[in-house]
Amino acid sequence: MGKGARKKGPKQASDRKPKVRDVFVGQPFEGLAAEPELIALREFVPSATAQLTLADGGDVTLGTVLPMAAAAFVRSDGRRYLGLQVQTRSSDISRDLGRSLKWLLDAKEGDVLGVPDTTTPPSADEHARLQDLLTPGAELDVTLHTDFGWWLPEDADATGDVAVSLERANAAIMPTERLGSGAYWVLAGEKAHLRWVRPEPENLLLQALARLSAAGELGLGEGSRYAGSFRAHGLLVPVWDLDPEAHAREWAEAKEALGARLETALKSLDDEPLNATERRARDGLIGRQLTLR
Repeated sequence: MGKGARKKGPKQASDRKPKVRDVFVGQPFEGLAAEPELIALREFVPSATAQLTLADGGDVTLGTVLPMAAAAFVRSDGRRYLGLQVQTRSSDISRDLGRSLKWLLDAKEGDVLGVPDTTTPPSADEHARLQDLLTPGAELDVTLHTDFGWWLPEDADATGDVAVSLERANAAIMPTERLGSGAYWVLAGEKAHLRWVRPEPENLLLQALARLSAAGELGLGEGSRYAGSFRAHGLLVPVWDLDPEAHAREWAEAKEALGARLETALKSLDDEPLNATERRARDGLIGRQLTLR
């Protein structure tokens, strides 16, 4: 009997579980009004909190970083915290956060979720994404902190691993100020920047930025320079280098004026496509992609 004949016959039953295809979600916070803010808090804001507006009620505080980079925990006074900046993730960050949030709603004082559930296969009826659990139109009222003392109830002292984690986290904080939704001034060593998460589709935003660049209107005034942009969770984040000697509040008015110019440029694209000069400016902007460190 040849090899081909020997291979034929009834297939043996397999104990292997069928593979579940998990599709990567490039824009995990799409559909939420707080999308730019969520991206900023996850990617580059050091210490901040915000109350979440849950569709079914409940009192949960969103935090940038939790003790030992935990996914969620309940303080000894019963206050519940959901962490954004965690090291473990699946192909859908919104689902990771949603599962941690659902765990948190049933957790007790002192409970800690070290890592989000990234291994359970998703199901069609799970309804565990942030879009399922939050009020979609709710914005985030962000509170910035100069340290991570909010990890603990008032008059409580950190001990053990929490104390070590608190010391390390405090040492890593860079001075940061909020200048609007998704827009943050940060003093990074000897340099200062404005990082601004924009909600528009990348192609449209690049065209609007190119229109301003060609007109010489892309800066924030003296002491500023457009540095480039980076992508984060499906949105584009333009970055400006700023004079580090100037305080954040000194850039607030210029940032608002730039925002107004940008809105005008976006609206103009409906009736006026980019001309040759603006297209060259767009190509230059595309080449100025940054890596956030």
